[in-house]
Amino acid sequence: MLGLLQACFSELWDDEAYYWVYSRHLDWGYFDHPPMIALLIKIGYSLFHNELGVRLLVVMLNTLTLWVTARLLTKEDNRLYYLIIGSMGAMQVGGMLAVPDVPLIFFAALYFWAYKVFVDEQSWKNTLLLAISMALMFYSKYHGVLLVFFTVLSNLNLLRVFKYYVAVVITTLLFLPHIIWQYNHGFPSLQYHLVERNASSYHISFTLDYLAGQLLLFGPLLGWLLLYYAFICPIQHTFERALKFSVIGVLVFFMISTFKGRVEANWTVMLFTPVVILAHQTIKRKGWKGRAFLYSLPATLLLVLVVRVYMVWDFMPGTEIRPEIHHNREWTSKVAAAAGDRPVVFLNSYQLPSKYMFYTGHLSYSLNSRYARRSQYNFWDTEKELWGREVLVFGPNLPITDSVVSVRGTWDYYVDSAYYSYNLIQLKPAVTQLKVRRGERYKLVVAPENLYRQPVPINWKNEPVIGYGFTTKDSSYAPVKTPLTLAKAISRRLAGMEVIMPDKPGKYQLKCSVFADPLPPTHNSQVIQVIVE
Repeated sequence: MLGLLQACFSELWDDEAYYWVYSRHLDWGYFDHPPMIALLIKIGYSLFHNELGVRLLVVMLNTLTLWVTARLLTKEDNRLYYLIIGSMGAMQVGGMLAVPDVPLIFFAALYFWAYKVFVDEQSWKNTLLLAISMALMFYSKYHGVLLVFFTVLSNLNLLRVFKYYVAVVITTLLFLPHIIWQYNHGFPSLQYHLVERNASSYHISFTLDYLAGQLLLFGPLLGWLLLYYAFICPIQHTFERALKFSVIGVLVFFMISTFKGRVEANWTVMLFTPVVILAHQTIKRKGWKGRAFLYSLPATLLLVLVVRVYMVWDFMPGTEIRPEIHHNREWTSKVAAAAGDRPVVFLNSYQLPSKYMFYTGHLSYSLNSRYARRSQYNFWDTEKELWGREVLVFGPNLPITDSVVSVRGTWDYYVDSAYYSYNLIQLKPAVTQLKVRRGERYKLVVAPENLYRQPVPINWKNEPVIGYGFTTKDSSYAPVKTPLTLAKAISRRLAGMEVIMPDKPGKYQLKCSVFADPLPPTHNSQVIQVIVE
């Protein structure tokens, strides 16, 4: 009940609003995540057109996670179980957020239950249950594959079991629609998570922040003790070995990942069930009473209460602690008053248009420049609804028509009397890697592809052109326009443009862009890896 009240009276976090937009474009995949969270929001929002609707099924899954986890305890002690749960503040507060982590936690718990019954009895029913649980876990978040990997590592005899292979085949077939979606879109999720998110260099704060985040995630006060108990749990069953391998394997995997870039603390939330079970079994088998959890419970619940109240009521105005969760109706209404019936475009932000559409019901869009991160807005064809219309564009380095003053600050905007942008024009390069000389003039051949599936209107008063831009791990170079117009490029099967290579040797990433002034150049090709000698 407390979770439902929290879900009802707390404004949406940025990512929740973004996933709500997902639900308005149901598909087998998205740039950032698989589609489970979109489906859950779609179902809940069809019942209640507010924050509660967005979070309704997530709250239900969070409750079911507690029930499934309790059923997996071999010697259940309700008092100890709820003391452990009570010590985990993040699970209490975050369990109502409409983000992919919550369904991942639930389907991970379901997966371990399915694995337990499969190990005990390798029937066809249990084989199907195991397959379905793996697929649902993968549809929630890609991190679920780590649990399967470490499960197999903990029990290599699975590789000799025919029905386990059957389960893997069924899982693959169930997950195939998402794989096809990734293939049809050039595997954008893999490119983003494995390449684009990597930091230019390692910093020790990546590792220290990750370690501190894990203690808070499983705490906030006794996270260290909970993890310690999980690590030392005496194993008595093949199932428990899978839990322990998963806990250690996932935590180590992401700690190693900090050497490539920043790792979010919540990426390990799928370990909720394994950690709770192992810590519980350690305390029971060693004959301990779990007094530390009992004594710290009032302080933990007080901290949780303060956070819950803050999520509903901004009793510390001006602080920078998740300011996104407050005053969204106020700033969106100010923008809506300036826009009237005109759509609103935000540059380089998937959060702002998502919040704007949720709280006003008016059309909005995110245009991501070549040098900003991509999002799912790069794959939706929302631009077709904007072509030729008068819109308000919010963002830096634009002509200024007027500004809006709100609780989020003063935002300048530009009124574009006839808006045109071309995110879904893809320029597929003939090469993916190049080795060139400094300052070399290289003729790059691209195959233009119109993913709008209809003729593209051209703003002849300010004709868009094709260009390119270089980046390195540490810096970006000014984008370059070429004489090749968009109209000429999309009328051909192949088009060529001259690219002038950088003067300094090194490794670069090259991307092609469409320039529709005064808007910034956009993402219109995959990355070309360039080595300048």
